[in-house]
Amino acid sequence: MKNRYEALLVLNTQGKDDNLKDIVDRLESEFQKEGAQIEQVQKMDKRQFSYAAGELDAGYYVNFIFHADPDLIKKLQAKFKLDPEVYRQHYQKLRAKKEQPAKKKMAEAK
Repeated sequence: MKNRYEALLVLNTQGKDDNLKDIVDRLESEFQKEGAQIEQVQKMDKRQFSYAAGELDAGYYVNFIFHADPDLIKKLQAKFKLDPEVYRQHYQKLRAKKEQPAKKKMAEAK
């Protein structure tokens, strides 16, 4: 059974701001290659970290919402841990998206 997940990736774009779109497209294709179905990609812009935990003081945040099998998360974590352009990663299971009735149907019911 496929669950709905959110992956927040912080990218190391130091000196690579021109190639940002290529990096995000490559990461999206990596998700799809592993069998995830991408629902949405949110490019959230570059942000300063509240404190420097390593060599970087800022990173580009990208949020992926996707459907995948539960065992795929560990595989993605291992894969992106080896990727030099992914600085941090966080995965969270989301609730299943409920279909909202159309406004017309709601108006007719009243």
